[in-house]
Amino acid sequence: METDPDIQTVPKGFYCKLCDVKIPNEPSLEAHMKGKKHQHLCRLRAKRKAQEENSVYVSGFKPDTSTSELVEYFQQFGSVAEVIMDKERSLYAIVEFAETASTEAALTQLQHHLNGLKLRVKPRERKEFKLASTGKHDQTKPHISLEKLNHELCLLSSVNEQMQKVVEIFQLGENDSKARQLLVQLLQEVFIEFLPDCQIIPFGSSVNTFGIHLCDLDLVLDLENTKAFQNRTRKSVQQAGENQSEDSQSDESILSDINLATASPAELLELVAAILRKCTPGVHKVQTVSSARLPVVKFSHRQLNLQGDITINNRLAVRNTRFLQLCSGLDSRVRPLVYSVRFWAKQKQIAGNPSGGGPLLNNYALTLLVLFYLQTISPPVLPSVEQLKNMACEEEVCVIDGWDCTFPSQPISVPPSKNTDDLCTLLFGFFTYYSKFNFPELVVSLRAGCTLPITKFLSRNDEMPDAAESLDTARQTVRPKLGPVNILDPFEVYHNVAGNLTERTHKNLHREFCEAEKYCRSLQYQQKSSKGKSWGLVKLFAPRIEGLSCSQDATEKIPEINIPFRAAVLTPSFCTELSSAGETFRVLWFKKVCSTLKVVFNDILKCTPLDHVEISQDETRVKGDSKEEKVNNDQSLDSSNHQPTAQSGVKRPLSVEEGPASSSSPQGKRMRLEPSVDHPEAAHWNWTQRHRVWAGRRKIRRDLQKTGDETSKPEGSCSSIESRVTQYIIENDSNPKEKLDFRVDAVMVGSDECTRVVLKFKPTSDPAGHFQDFFHFLDSFLPKMIETLLAEPE
Repeated sequence: METDPDIQTVPKGFYCKLCDVKIPNEPSLEAHMKGKKHQHLCRLRAKRKAQEENSVYVSGFKPDTSTSELVEYFQQFGSVAEVIMDKERSLYAIVEFAETASTEAALTQLQHHLNGLKLRVKPRERKEFKLASTGKHDQTKPHISLEKLNHELCLLSSVNEQMQKVVEIFQLGENDSKARQLLVQLLQEVFIEFLPDCQIIPFGSSVNTFGIHLCDLDLVLDLENTKAFQNRTRKSVQQAGENQSEDSQSDESILSDINLATASPAELLELVAAILRKCTPGVHKVQTVSSARLPVVKFSHRQLNLQGDITINNRLAVRNTRFLQLCSGLDSRVRPLVYSVRFWAKQKQIAGNPSGGGPLLNNYALTLLVLFYLQTISPPVLPSVEQLKNMACEEEVCVIDGWDCTFPSQPISVPPSKNTDDLCTLLFGFFTYYSKFNFPELVVSLRAGCTLPITKFLSRNDEMPDAAESLDTARQTVRPKLGPVNILDPFEVYHNVAGNLTERTHKNLHREFCEAEKYCRSLQYQQKSSKGKSWGLVKLFAPRIEGLSCSQDATEKIPEINIPFRAAVLTPSFCTELSSAGETFRVLWFKKVCSTLKVVFNDILKCTPLDHVEISQDETRVKGDSKEEKVNNDQSLDSSNHQPTAQSGVKRPLSVEEGPASSSSPQGKRMRLEPSVDHPEAAHWNWTQRHRVWAGRRKIRRDLQKTGDETSKPEGSCSSIESRVTQYIIENDSNPKEKLDFRVDAVMVGSDECTRVVLKFKPTSDPAGHFQDFFHFLDSFLPKMIETLLAEPE
């Protein structure tokens, strides 16, 4: 494998250039090389290479030349397999022969003539085979290079001017805005022919004053008036009967084939897609996405080089756009701050995912974070949504789908802010505020203009707020999708706009906030360099270099796995228990994770706990303002027959009788946990693993699922299957004497960073060198398995 040109050795394993993936070790590399994806790409590359060798590039023919004429001409050299012609202007073609000898014969002939013109025939260009990207091109790419941007920013005299320059460079230009307006008018004219009284309404970045060059054109197709038109028409048809006029029939248009009141979202999407494909000039690449939270039809416009989305009756999105327009008009500092934060987040790879999905912050969520900060600063720059509601007049009252969306239509109705901070200070304050923000324990609410404790959303029996009193009974059980970051929509107040974020994304987000806050404290941010060095936003916008910090301390880093707090995977009864616990809910959750962790190692992976764990007195001393309590293995705690001899500097394991009676935990474990939100808890275990339970595990699971009653389930989603897999490995292990002793330290972190349990692993005896492979397996298996067990009812 070392001689394989596709495989490259890297510091942390291997890298497959063909598949563009990293592989951690040799066993995984061998499995990857035999995998379906790698083998498929190898075959595809060989096929492409053969096609290139059997093809010739042809140009110089007339634009109206057909592919059949080219086939007829080149068949004199041999059988023609395929002709691919430039569809746009018909200026060139690729002629592929069935055999290489035919290609050589065509290239050997010095002159070629067709329809009175001399053809240019040459070998087809050889291109390096690359894995095609599934995402669309990066539409947030600035229309100037980063070097040019940095040069222009360095010439300015203050950070305030730099932030204004960022807006000037990235904002939608006048011509771009006019082009979008023309496309909206074109779509309105086309759709109204088929759907009378319908409206095409733009929303999102194109019109909310925060748009950038080449951003998507988001549109709403409002069919409410069309539904009313259809009802009126059908009533008139029923009254007129068979004597209905031809004009009345023609007015129905496409509506005679579909009932808008009863049509499913999928049927409406297909209707929109059909109109775009067949009747809209310049539109291509039409695609329906019915699996999205809000189903959309995606399309592209060839001449304008624009991508667009059309949703149906999404009036809340239009109202959100009006809200952002209002916030932008209330204070001139809002736009520079939003543009600067957005570009910073994109450079640090924590927001602005070009493919539109994935675990990154979207620009809307990032904008809400900026607006929320401006609501909470003292004195506030922006009022809360509730305050805006009270400033609106009766004519401005707006309720959409049961949500109160009332706010003034004009900025003049809102008193100006008394805050006088400049842009430089506000940007610094933004990073300072969120570097200390406890995202996993708080919910961001722009409606209230303050944070809400996450415990309010854990119980499933709470009453809905007044804003949603008119919703039906089914909507009353809806709660936001809780995650590491929780940002509520200003109006649809149970929609978490950051619900797609993962624990890793939150960790990166917190790290970048801290790094930015640290940089903004330096003079390099606040003052222009007299020596022409980078300063201000230039250093702040420096792209993130992947893996740089990791490589610097890779040899010293302790292997660890994070178990994040995720309310969505917990049982309803346990959520209710946590909700009633208030601020001490983390202590209960930590106990639950510790007991679950024991089940995974002891019952599922069949690890053997050591007789006892020795703890030095240094480990129990006070660190700062808190004491870290170390918890021994269950076997040492529950057994009073194995008491070690007292030694100097060694703490004797407690028996069950000696433990505090009020501190019992699940599985018989005795733990003394201080229920204080300021004192992180700690526990540790020592385990022995005598079998390679990670080797070939996926294949064994698939084989067992084929012969068992269970349907196919992914790794870590079923405790019974995983136990059977481990038992099978143990029974067939030919060398069970290569034992691995390892220690697991569990620490709960719940203040500055995400509320989670950090599991630190350390090999204590590893003669066969299996620890790295075992830890790599646990890194993906353990979090999934713990979540599965937490979701199972007791």
